[in-house]
Amino acid sequence: MMAAIKAKEEKNDVMLIEKMNSLGKKLLITGKGRCNITSSISIDEFINNIPGNGKFLHSALKKFTNIDIIKFLNDGGIQTKVERGNRIFPVTDKSADVLNVFINKLNNLNVKIIKNLKVDKIIAHNNKVIGIKTDDDRIIKADKVILATGGNSYKLTGSTGDGYKMAKELGHTIIDIKPSLVPLNIYESDICKQMQGLSLKNVKIVVVDNKKVIYEDFGEMLFTHFGVSGPIILSASAIILRYKNINKLLQDKKIKLIIDWKPSLSDEKLDLRLLRDFNEYKNKQFINSLDKLLPNKSINTIVCLSNIDKHKRVNEINKEERKRLVHLLKNFELTIKSFRDINEAIVTAGGISTKEINPKTMESKIIDGLYFAGEIIDVDGYTGGFNLQIAYSTGYVAGTNKENL
Repeated sequence: MMAAIKAKEEKNDVMLIEKMNSLGKKLLITGKGRCNITSSISIDEFINNIPGNGKFLHSALKKFTNIDIIKFLNDGGIQTKVERGNRIFPVTDKSADVLNVFINKLNNLNVKIIKNLKVDKIIAHNNKVIGIKTDDDRIIKADKVILATGGNSYKLTGSTGDGYKMAKELGHTIIDIKPSLVPLNIYESDICKQMQGLSLKNVKIVVVDNKKVIYEDFGEMLFTHFGVSGPIILSASAIILRYKNINKLLQDKKIKLIIDWKPSLSDEKLDLRLLRDFNEYKNKQFINSLDKLLPNKSINTIVCLSNIDKHKRVNEINKEERKRLVHLLKNFELTIKSFRDINEAIVTAGGISTKEINPKTMESKIIDGLYFAGEIIDVDGYTGGFNLQIAYSTGYVAGTNKENL
């Protein structure tokens, strides 16, 4: 949509072809239906939040920034707000309002939009685009084609990997497709299942390979019936999937997830906190003494893993047992088993090799007149609005390439 808008503003004859029955289905589900538009951090910091070929995007992000998308939406009647983690949302908390700004702009520019039409292939002659062929055997002539078909996640929104096939037929290299920003399966799923649905708000996680730190973060996570999810887990997955020999290491149970339930407290301060609570509940059983310290849904699991008799009176708990409990809460260890299916991934890692795309124009280095935008390229970022910003910026650059339009 952004590419079509900018190409039309450059006085081109633009046709937007959408295989679904409506535009922007994936945009509607972003941010749990609220649309995490972008991040408020400086554009220079964006690349640090894009583990998938972030440096390739330097030029595009500079040409259309987070400030630019906010102005674009403001001009369309949408005000924005900044929430925790520098995340920017529409004030209305409705992704449909964001989508409507794009659709209204397309309509005001009189961009020709064709829905329910699937493109089968891009036609090129002498390494130059001359048109497209649709699934109803129509040939539509064009001297420029922008391929913005998305990745291979959330297939119901139309992201079914069609673009990879079209690009490959024209000689482009497709870097292996993998799920990114995806929940993680845990070997100790029975422990996670006991706490299913429990969201921890201010915890620290560290992912390690034999004590070597792969990733660490602070924020919100969630226990599920299969393992773990939530913002910091999803971001962790983007780093883990790129770790050397990761599949073998996962199979060999070498990758550990360590959760610090109380990162704001040192071991000593947490012990003092326990002493204070135990003193208040000195005549209660251990199982009934942790209400102030831990979420109710976690207490049975923590008590069981502490190897302290749940019926023991707290005034009988010794220093060694208390030390064991502190260690458990500061070093709650799980073993990562695998990534969830790509259909549960927020974005797709992999895609068209960035080596074959001009970063300043998004034009193919192989086929003249062929451009790429968004998730189809081998770029992906963390959660927090970074992947949507990638889509706007690459779409903008592909649509405003004055040198070649």
